[in-house]
Amino acid sequence: MQLNAMFPTRDVGNDPDKIRDWAQAAEDLGYAYIEVPDHVFGASARDGWTPNYNESDPFHETFVTLGFLAAVTKKIRLSSGILIAPQRQTGLIAKQAAEVDLLSGGRLRLGIGVGWNHVEYEALGADWKTRGARQAEQVEVLRRLWSGELVDYKGRFHHLRGVNIVPPPVQQSIPVWFGGSSDAVVKRAARLGDGWMPIIAPDEQAEQKLAMLREEISKQGRDPAKFGIEGWLRMHDADPQRWAAAADGWRQLGADFVMLYPMYRMPKFEDQIETLRRFKEVASG
Repeated sequence: MQLNAMFPTRDVGNDPDKIRDWAQAAEDLGYAYIEVPDHVFGASARDGWTPNYNESDPFHETFVTLGFLAAVTKKIRLSSGILIAPQRQTGLIAKQAAEVDLLSGGRLRLGIGVGWNHVEYEALGADWKTRGARQAEQVEVLRRLWSGELVDYKGRFHHLRGVNIVPPPVQQSIPVWFGGSSDAVVKRAARLGDGWMPIIAPDEQAEQKLAMLREEISKQGRDPAKFGIEGWLRMHDADPQRWAAAADGWRQLGADFVMLYPMYRMPKFEDQIETLRRFKEVASG
């Protein structure tokens, strides 16, 4: 089982040198991926709704940051973690992802989700209610566009005629992994995805979801052994013993990757680097 590093977008600050140093530290420590989260807008609370992240939480733009990370690293792979695909234009996702894959020498994985923030959808002019169906169609369109061939496609949300993405990505098809843990997402991932990256504890619920996932993969005529699993370890405090226990739990469930997902803040750059070191130490097994 390999370890992935969550880009500390809220705390790393705006100094490009520190962003470079953090990324190179993750690479030097042997992390498999750096994952960059996605929010276009900050959003204030309203009408009884409180966002997980509000107007004071900074988020570096996902694809621009991935392009920068491609330039300052050599081998570590790169991923969105996760991109809220249905609130973005599919053709633009295809273009940006292809460019990051090209500039990184084929190191990109696209992690996608449907999100939780209806306010952000509304601000971007996207339909919150159709996000699941739109996401499913987006994956089909993305793979067609990454082929480098001229694409004709007519679906519920997309109508393309004789268009393509040039230059195409280095990878023939950029891997697409699904975030989220609802039954609908699990089934969608089994049908369309290359992997699944849920934010759930490695408990009985996770076992049930994995059993459902593998059953659905088999129903699609696909091989569950070739489908990737990554457990996100959502932590509300810096407790290396809890990190280690959660990582071991996912190891026992057969995960290919785990990633520490801190919900607490780390305003000191030194703590961000130390967290990379400490998680590697306790979770490597």
